[in-house]
Amino acid sequence: MKRLNVYWTLGLISMLFVASGSAQEFKKLAQSGMEFLNVKADARAMAMAGAATALEMGSGSLFFNPAGMANMNSTLDLVISRNQWIADIEHRSLSLAVQPFGKDYGTVGFTIQDVDYGELQWTMVDNTTDKGYTDLGFFSPSALGIGVGYAKALTDRFSVGGQIHWVRQRLGENILPKGEAGRDTVKNEVSPLSFDFGTLFKTGIKSLAFGMSVRNFSKEIRFYREGFQLPLTFTMGISMDVMDFIPNKGFDQSLIVSFDAVHHRSHPEQIMIGVDYTLLKKFSLRGGYISADDEDSFSFGVGLRVANIGVDYAYTPFGIFDSVQRFTARISM
Repeated sequence: MKRLNVYWTLGLISMLFVASGSAQEFKKLAQSGMEFLNVKADARAMAMAGAATALEMGSGSLFFNPAGMANMNSTLDLVISRNQWIADIEHRSLSLAVQPFGKDYGTVGFTIQDVDYGELQWTMVDNTTDKGYTDLGFFSPSALGIGVGYAKALTDRFSVGGQIHWVRQRLGENILPKGEAGRDTVKNEVSPLSFDFGTLFKTGIKSLAFGMSVRNFSKEIRFYREGFQLPLTFTMGISMDVMDFIPNKGFDQSLIVSFDAVHHRSHPEQIMIGVDYTLLKKFSLRGGYISADDEDSFSFGVGLRVANIGVDYAYTPFGIFDSVQRFTARISM
């Protein structure tokens, strides 16, 4: 059995490094929409550059790998996050996980994502004016996602999970000229279903774990005449507490190192590397790096946990867009 675990580990490590070798300069590949689904608000994970596929994060795992909430140690876990994104866009998310009948019957989770884009100018093509358009005032686009997930540990080492996600995006209306004096009004609103799947495998070699996830799987969607698909991603991750190799740590501390290799629909593969040093299960210092991205690469963060309440903060320099800040509160009981 131990030899089989070693073969599994070597095989998964090889797959991860093959995927990481294909990471390259950022460039556009295929067309996808609703990219807000790939923007996360969780401060702990994003301080580690999003390398969370092989981590167990309670209800927060629903945004990365649903299988990560299967071994939740509490009966209830609530996570509320706020992300001050670029261009004054604000992302907010909430996740809740419960084990109403105990861990043996699995964990049920719920998620909500909300995006506030602010106000944008609304115009219509009009060749009768000097400017070539008519100003129609302002409109407020929005995005919303609501998910229901389930995860279960099939053995003491292998867990699976999934989520059904209803998403809606409203991008205002188009006013199109029709004939000599007529107009057509087209509402830009779609509300498809998407699906997430994930697995988490604990190798039995110290705390070494592997995770795999498929996120944002859906059929093709159409805004007016243009068809597109959601930002489908395939991710493989590996994580471990490297303090396992130190027989006498002196005091309670951990140093989790996590790697994710991500295949995107719309741009080349990326590698995410994150570290999380936690002292006395209360104070955390975090850092991360993401490859093949135009503006962001490094991220940093801190965390504090007292009893069943935790708060996290993440800071990401974002090139010409200044910076991104994320705040998260966690409650478990």
